[in-house]
Amino acid sequence: MAEKVGSREKVAIVTLGCEKNLVDSDMMAHLIDEKGYELVENPEEATVVIVNTCGFIDAAKEESVNKILDMAELKETGKLKSLVVAGCLTQRYKEDILNEIPEVDGIVGTGDFMSITGIIEESLEGKRPIFVGNPIFTYEDVVKRKVKEGTYSAYIKIAEGCDNACTFCSIPLMRGGFRSRTIESILEETRHLAAQGIVEVSLIAQDSTNYGTDIYDGKLMLPELLNRLSEVDGIQWIRLHYAYPGFFTDELIHTFATNPKVCKYVDMPLQHSEDHILKRMRRPGRQTDIRALVAKIRAQVPDVALRTSLIVGFPGETEEDFARLSEFVKDIRFDRLGVFTYSNEDDTPASRLPDHVEEETKEKRANLLMEIQREVAGDRNSRFVGQVLEVLIERYEGRNDIYVGRTQYDAPEIDGEVFVSGFKGELGSIANVKITHSFEYDLAGEVV
Repeated sequence: MAEKVGSREKVAIVTLGCEKNLVDSDMMAHLIDEKGYELVENPEEATVVIVNTCGFIDAAKEESVNKILDMAELKETGKLKSLVVAGCLTQRYKEDILNEIPEVDGIVGTGDFMSITGIIEESLEGKRPIFVGNPIFTYEDVVKRKVKEGTYSAYIKIAEGCDNACTFCSIPLMRGGFRSRTIESILEETRHLAAQGIVEVSLIAQDSTNYGTDIYDGKLMLPELLNRLSEVDGIQWIRLHYAYPGFFTDELIHTFATNPKVCKYVDMPLQHSEDHILKRMRRPGRQTDIRALVAKIRAQVPDVALRTSLIVGFPGETEEDFARLSEFVKDIRFDRLGVFTYSNEDDTPASRLPDHVEEETKEKRANLLMEIQREVAGDRNSRFVGQVLEVLIERYEGRNDIYVGRTQYDAPEIDGEVFVSGFKGELGSIANVKITHSFEYDLAGEVV
């Protein structure tokens, strides 16, 4: 039998940053596997390494550069022939990467990863290919992905880019304008994932609730998408991330309340509570709007879990602003909360604002807010003790003879887990578990 093209090369993909990069890496993995290259987990075994970078904030940029340099060392200590850099960092800083890291053999931007096999081939030939065009790709033509074995949950991009122009955000510079995918494309990818054993899909976009307006005559199509996805055989849970509050309609709330496959979990990044900070951030709506929306969601979906993310230390944030933000967190009582310190990003409007906050003050505020949230989260979690919850069982810990999973109220990797005893089924199954103990973020219980 003839040897497959590229079969002598071993390719490792190192993914940094958010779950959007993870989706891109899965799609690159499928293309690489289809071409005949061998995918390996350990970069030290690889002859080709792809570093899929993040360039969102300074800490992420630093991590990406350090990882590129670490991988470059494998040219001396390992088997590495070609080092390819992909992702957000390349979209903004391709010239810097090329000039300052000569070990890089090829570059691919956020909208060109479907050319990855050609880039690998050219880089191995010593051509140093650069594929960084305008990020206008919509995923319509590449819907197949290669997910890791033993994975039961996967993210799906329903749109790419963003039109909201928040003053602190560099995403439009790296990912372009807002572009929805068609429902048919998303359904095809979901069926492909279900065939690989995926039972939970998490929908992601920079602005999920705006889905469809650009390709369906201005109509907000997220409720219809959720309902269509719930018809896919094998998919048990559908989770929504990054729901912009400005487009969270009554129809969407009704879908959460009535569709049994849609997780009662709302991830709604709010960024701040104070009106003048929200205005400086160029975020639509004000605190009264946010409070009214949260009250409406909780009234119609009583068992909902609410997650948000907040930014502390935005230019102009005073001690009084932070104190009111802290009271807002205590009052709303989010189930899950992420806190970020403001990062001053190049070429964003916020970088030109006056009254920047000292780094030490930002860190102090972030720590104080998380201390408040720990108490709130622990109290919210305690309400589950004595209840029977559905738990997606994802792994086995033989040391303690315990299985570990998640409820619909917890997203993979970022939220809590459930430690389960008495489970006899297969990984990837959903079990009914009576909760016996609650902790700060996690739960424990027994199969019933």
